[in-house]
Amino acid sequence: MSTGNETDFTLLGFFPEFKYITAIVAIILLIYIAAFTGNTLLLLLIWLDSRLHTPMYFLLSQLSVMDLTLTSSIVPKMAANFFSGWRNISFLACGTQIFFSLTVAIAECILITLMCFDRYVAICNPLRYSLIISPRVCAQMAAMSWAGGALTSLGHTAFTLHFQICNPREIPHFFCEVMAVLRIVCEDISAYEKAVVVTSILVLLLPLSLILSSYIIIFLAVLRMNSPEGRNKALATCTSHLCVVGLYFGPGMCIYMRPGSAKTPKLNQGLFLFGTVLTPLLNPLAYSLRNKEVLSALKKFIGRC
Repeated sequence: MSTGNETDFTLLGFFPEFKYITAIVAIILLIYIAAFTGNTLLLLLIWLDSRLHTPMYFLLSQLSVMDLTLTSSIVPKMAANFFSGWRNISFLACGTQIFFSLTVAIAECILITLMCFDRYVAICNPLRYSLIISPRVCAQMAAMSWAGGALTSLGHTAFTLHFQICNPREIPHFFCEVMAVLRIVCEDISAYEKAVVVTSILVLLLPLSLILSSYIIIFLAVLRMNSPEGRNKALATCTSHLCVVGLYFGPGMCIYMRPGSAKTPKLNQGLFLFGTVLTPLLNPLAYSLRNKEVLSALKKFIGRC
């Protein structure tokens, strides 16, 4: 392995003592290909089928774009480093990876919260749905998610990289991630770790509280529906959304809402593998397998092909 220059970092990878690491990397690549294919196919179906040109599917398409951005900014680089043996990453590339991974992760939390609001209006106030959730409002929701993620990420990226890094500059992770970089800082970061927890409460816990509160109201409204078909459709959509909520918020809360979580690199690596590889795969499955409209669009697409 080349030593690079003094501003480079070295990524140690994940579970270096594990005997069958090549098999794990191969499995991760297969899952990444499946996740990339699934999200791309979902985007294609939403774009081609006019029945899916609705606010809910527009927001879902944004979630797929975020998934593709997150997993593609991490997994190919990780695999290339592993198979080439070149584990160095420049200061600029490390900062870029931190920025994009944080941007997308925060943007997804905001977007999922807004998707919950979309379902709340659709089920609890259906007569005014088209007026409240207009195409312009959908575009504003997407822009708000991306902007909120980028601005918050920019602050954390700049602040993390301004610390003095100890030698050797070895990051105990398979990509540049905030908590892993903080682990090799030479300064006292206790105050900043508290700031990370506060940010996590605003980005994770507050939206999650709003989501759960909204779904209590939604389920009460669903139970009062007279139409069994409408009730089943609403429950299927809401159940899929709640599964996605758990997939996104669970790992994030375990990583960023535990004081001193930078000191548990193996646990963080496992959670990040789940969040950056498995979640992008499970997201399109959660929405497509339980959604008749998506399945119908898929059958129509296959028929055309």
